[in-house]
Amino acid sequence: MLNLDTHILIYLLSGALNPREQQLITQQPLAISDIVLWELAKLVQLGRISLNLNSPAFLNALRQLTVIPINLEIARVSAQLDFRSDPADELIAATSIVEGVPLLTRDHKILASRLVPFA
Repeated sequence: MLNLDTHILIYLLSGALNPREQQLITQQPLAISDIVLWELAKLVQLGRISLNLNSPAFLNALRQLTVIPINLEIARVSAQLDFRSDPADELIAATSIVEGVPLLTRDHKILASRLVPFA
């Protein structure tokens, strides 16, 4: 399984993945932290992305993903990371640590971590 951060999911939905990301995504089941859904809604609300969260295409894509809920262990680990970022990114990274699922991200702050498993 592969955990996608918010921007990787946006790139997937818009067809903007690079070749390495595309190859990784086609090789295994995909997951997201449930905070990614909130981030998508906020990005749409703020006009930073154009995405219809009610469209059949989006809902079908969402059905292909495992949505991992935030739990106490993920919340606890998010406060013990070796980097600082926005809280959503910290929860996404902590999800990968707790669930033992590699994270696919382009975020340089997260990529500097020695704790997060990466794809």
